[in-house]
Amino acid sequence: MIRLDQVSFSYTSKQVSRPAVHNLSLTIEKGQMVAVVGANGSGKSTLARLINGSLLPDKGRVSVDGLTTGDKSQRLQVRSRVGLVGPVPDHQFVSNLVVDDVAFGPQNLGLSQAEINKRVDAALKMVSMEDYAQYPPYLLSGGQKQRVCLAGVLAMQPQYIILDEATSMLDPQGRRQIMKILEMLRRETRLGIMVITQNLEEVQGADRVIVMQDGQIAASMPFRHLVENQELTSKFNLEEPELFHLVALLKNNGLLPSHWYGDKLDEVVEALC
Repeated sequence: MIRLDQVSFSYTSKQVSRPAVHNLSLTIEKGQMVAVVGANGSGKSTLARLINGSLLPDKGRVSVDGLTTGDKSQRLQVRSRVGLVGPVPDHQFVSNLVVDDVAFGPQNLGLSQAEINKRVDAALKMVSMEDYAQYPPYLLSGGQKQRVCLAGVLAMQPQYIILDEATSMLDPQGRRQIMKILEMLRRETRLGIMVITQNLEEVQGADRVIVMQDGQIAASMPFRHLVENQELTSKFNLEEPELFHLVALLKNNGLLPSHWYGDKLDEVVEALC
């Protein structure tokens, strides 16, 4: 379990201290997919870096499966348990071939070459990039690059993965591919997954949506409850997913029962037929 207890963090310089997260408490269980949404500067990325130990809280406690980021002797274990994928894949590549890039993390764990090869092969298959193992990463499309970054994290065999705006630079097809992979990972590996995004369309499969505002949790609820509450989506300036807008129109015109719920296009088509 990921657990934050009354965590606060500020970015400081010689002239000013800027609060980024204030008195925040949160838990994420293994096997859960949690979406974190909110405006730029609301504290989303800071939250991600606090969880994986890249940043240390000024106050409060961050723990992952009982290991605390504040304990220097446990910090590396925390980072190995929480993989982080950022928005710009080119900033994360360290090698000239996909296979070597994915192998970089496991090599730093001191594993045998046989174990490294096993992990790399498995990770590339999980993201459907095994045919590109000998390609230079810079020749790949944006979606393929992000899948390679995800494979590099998976090769470390983490218990949790955080995607920090990892699909923000992708086209709709690339975003769908990444989200499909995440759904598969949650189903087959019981990974805990946190998706940081400004696009509710991407996280329809989330168990819970957390809305960040001014460094605090302004709301936390099931995805359906949020998208069906226009007052809340308007308050937090969140764009309603197109599918839910379509369903609302169909209900208003009597083409679907008012109690009907579905979050996939084929479910809507089936209900109309």
